[in-house]
This record gives sequence, structure tokens and C-alpha cells, in this order.
Amino acid sequence: MEKSMMGFLENTELLTKEGVLSLSPLVLAFIGDAVYSLYIRTKIVAQKNQPVNFLHKETVKYVKAKAQAESVKRIYDLLSEEEKDIVRRGRNMKSNTTPKGVEVQAYRYATGFEALLGYLYLAGEFERLKNILELSVQVIEE
Repeated sequence: MEKSMMGFLENTELLTKEGVLSLSPLVLAFIGDAVYSLYIRTKIVAQKNQPVNFLHKETVKYVKAKAQAESVKRIYDLLSEEEKDIVRRGRNMKSNTTPKGVEVQAYRYATGFEALLGYLYLAGEFERLKNILELSVQVIEE
């Protein structure tokens, strides 16, 4: 049996769905950022043992805002209405910061994507989370 890429994440005690939905989209994005980063780093390390500098460069290809924004735009039609709503809420949140070198629109879409990942993780919807993560990687690798 293949080991799950989600590892320990699948065994975490989580919030109720109502509790998750009551969180700010920026809180969901905060969690989603960590989930996505860990997923991508694990995927890259599992492919081949490389120096850390190489691993970092490969990771950035996936986790940068532009890649996340493109990914969520391309998979948007595959999302449920509830998932689309979470992406919209995350995308529309006003953040006090925008990283240098990133267009505001891309940053907002990336925030929406991360909010979706955070929601799925905290709601315990691991199969759907895994599906979205795999789809996003496919989009970025095309």
C-alpha cells in the first residue's frame, strides 16, 4: 500500500465544520499556506535527495503566488459552490501586506487558494484536500 502524502495531517484532531467556517479567510489561508508548503516540500524531497538550495528552488516554483493563482483559476470550475465561496472570501479579504514582486491580483487569488486548503484541512476533508493538491501540482507542471 502506498504511503499517503498527507502523513500525520490525516490524524489531527480538527474543528467542527461550523467552527472552520467561522474563521477568517486569512486564518484559513495561514493554515493553508503551511499545508501546501509541507505537501510540496514532501513531494520534492520524495522524488530525489538533493542539496537544500535545489530543494528550495524547486519548491518556490510551486508555492509562489503566481503559480498558486494560476492553479486556482484553472481548477475553479471543478470546485463545489462551497469551495468557490471560500476561494472568493479569501480572494476578497484585504491584507495589510503584499509581498514585493507580486501583482496584487495574483496575491489575492493565491490567498483564496490557500484559504481553500486551510478550510479543507481544518474541516478534515483530507481526500478532497489531496485531490485539490494533486490537481494544483498537475496545473503547475503543465
